[in-house]
Amino acid sequence: MNGHRSGKRPLLAAALALLYPGLGHLYLREWLRALTWFGLTFATVAIALPASAIPETSAGFSLDAVMQASEALPMEAEIAIFVLFVLNTIDAYRIARGSRTKQSTVADGKQRCPNCGRETDADLEFCQWCTEPLAADE
Repeated sequence: MNGHRSGKRPLLAAALALLYPGLGHLYLREWLRALTWFGLTFATVAIALPASAIPETSAGFSLDAVMQASEALPMEAEIAIFVLFVLNTIDAYRIARGSRTKQSTVADGKQRCPNCGRETDADLEFCQWCTEPLAADE
């Protein structure tokens, strides 16, 4: 039985979160958290990036302009953005991994599958929805 509650891959969620904060949460369908991480990243960059770091280019937005801006970032801004990426990645991984005990609890006398979280038939030894075996002591 896989150890994560949603069937989503924790390492994939973490990798997407490293690409850009919030992508891992989109993969997990955690819409509000994804929006929060997107907004927090945008706000951090907007606050931490000094106007002097943005190069004057006549061509507008280009990869060269982005590279020049990233090279001109002060150390405090780099640390803030790095911490944001790390916290976002940990959060996405933790959510994807989930808590097996949370999903396998018996609520209102109904057993739930630790894998998919759906209600299961108490007479069966496996989940009729995802076919994962149910542990006898959960």
